[in-house]
Amino acid sequence: MHDRPLTLLLIDPDPIFRLGLRVALESISDIQVVADVPTDIAALQILAQIIAQDPNQVNLIVLELGNGYSRESQQLGLQFCKQLKALYPQIPVLLLSVISTQELLLAAKSTGVNGYCPKGISISELVPIIQEVANGGYYWYIVTSLSSSLPLSSLRNNVRLSGINYINSTLTAVTGQLKIPGLPLLDKAILAGQRRELLAARWLVNHLLAAPKEEQPIQPAQQLPSPNYPTNAISPLNSQQMPTFLPPLLSPRVLQSTVFTSCVNKLQFPLQNLTDIPLEIDIFREEKKRELLYIILQKLSQQLDDLRNNEVKLNLIQNFKNKILIDLWQEAIRDFFGKFSCIYIGDNKIEIASFMLDNAANVETQILNKIPLTVELFSYLVLQTDLYIDNISYRAGSEQANSQASIILENLLIQVANAVVQPLLNFLADIETIKQGYYDRHMISTREIERFRNNLSWKYRLRNYVTEAQEIFESRYELFVFAPRGIAKISIYAPRSQELTKLSGIPLVVTLVLEFRDAIAPRIQSILSFLGSGFVFILTQVIGRGLGLIGRGILQGMGSVSLIEKTQNRNKERTK
Repeated sequence: MHDRPLTLLLIDPDPIFRLGLRVALESISDIQVVADVPTDIAALQILAQIIAQDPNQVNLIVLELGNGYSRESQQLGLQFCKQLKALYPQIPVLLLSVISTQELLLAAKSTGVNGYCPKGISISELVPIIQEVANGGYYWYIVTSLSSSLPLSSLRNNVRLSGINYINSTLTAVTGQLKIPGLPLLDKAILAGQRRELLAARWLVNHLLAAPKEEQPIQPAQQLPSPNYPTNAISPLNSQQMPTFLPPLLSPRVLQSTVFTSCVNKLQFPLQNLTDIPLEIDIFREEKKRELLYIILQKLSQQLDDLRNNEVKLNLIQNFKNKILIDLWQEAIRDFFGKFSCIYIGDNKIEIASFMLDNAANVETQILNKIPLTVELFSYLVLQTDLYIDNISYRAGSEQANSQASIILENLLIQVANAVVQPLLNFLADIETIKQGYYDRHMISTREIERFRNNLSWKYRLRNYVTEAQEIFESRYELFVFAPRGIAKISIYAPRSQELTKLSGIPLVVTLVLEFRDAIAPRIQSILSFLGSGFVFILTQVIGRGLGLIGRGILQGMGSVSLIEKTQNRNKERTK
């Protein structure tokens, strides 16, 4: 076994699975992911750089065979495995794939691949396999057909376990969605019904397929020694898994893994802005929004690891909070736009990332410094401190604390993404190359871009003079979160008395107006109510009755005149 951590290179085209697996593996103390890449070309490039610095820096390559589904892609994946073993025969290769056919597995084995296990395997099973293969061993997961000659009890137990695992993963997904803020009432009712059905299905499967008492479940054919890692570590996400919140008293690294995995899953939701507040990222296509948010999440994970490795204390986190956010913003710009990516404006060649970083003076004051509760989030993830949110103290590692941390993390990602886009909109908004590469098709006309920029300008003015002062006076923060239908907005309580004392100018006037309105509004309402009642009384009881009496007199007078005329007519007829 190596004295230093076991180092891995991950190769998989699915960014969600790759990030989830990386975060989960890095929660293990003796495992380090040196890089994760989507393609074989990127893998060869990064391997050449790493091996040139240190031939022993990569202990294992973990990869998917092509995209896992396309036959042509699988054949290309086999060729890539052969190329890897030819270039780097000293590095073991573990296939972590969705494939399960014996033909492809035998072909992969013939190329020199050292092991295989299916995607969806739990971290508790995957880590010892990784350690075994990295240390020169072999592991080939046995694919067993249902038509094989297994004993009936073993077959029944396997079917039961498979069904229970599927129901549990789906139940976790549904339960997680029920806890998402901003969920519409109809969606909540549907999810609650699904949860009841899943609970009933689990009970039925357990009772109908349970083995008789005299039969013992058959253990897996291959058992490996238990590694030195937390037994409650979470499994990596794939497209059909949802995160499960862990019990309290976890290590900070596993705690971070839990919160980040929850956020990764929510990033699969639509990213349409459902609020009445324009966001800078609204100008991007949805896939570009998601890509940017993934990059920020990865960079933040690395920064928190650095804080943890340097054993930073709470007071230093408070002091370095702004620097952490600025570094995160700068790294996200370089990675998202490309460190050396260039555009031409006339005859001038401009490096996008460098130009934006040099012309973003207001980003820090307008966006980054106003991201709330970052110190609380960082100290929770790095130092495992209790989380005090909404006037309630949540124990570190509890389900409620992880849920609140996820909300703060989601808002931080969205706001940093806004900060990444702001200098682009200020200086490079109407460049055709930028439009083609990043913008939503509804935002590509010059008129729409200018309208969007004007809306953002009004947002900044309202926030500086009105909205922020109102939030401070009302002791709350407005946070953006990932909801099932898009980006939503929620409000949480936070004591902000110190900020209130520092207000001056127009923001202070706004708070005074609000206070005056609160003080006088009930009295004005009472006066208006009294005056309204008096006005109604005068109209109905005085004027109304008077008009009624006058009308009645007129009618009676008209009736008397007609009666006199009739009498006179009768008298004239008698005299004739």
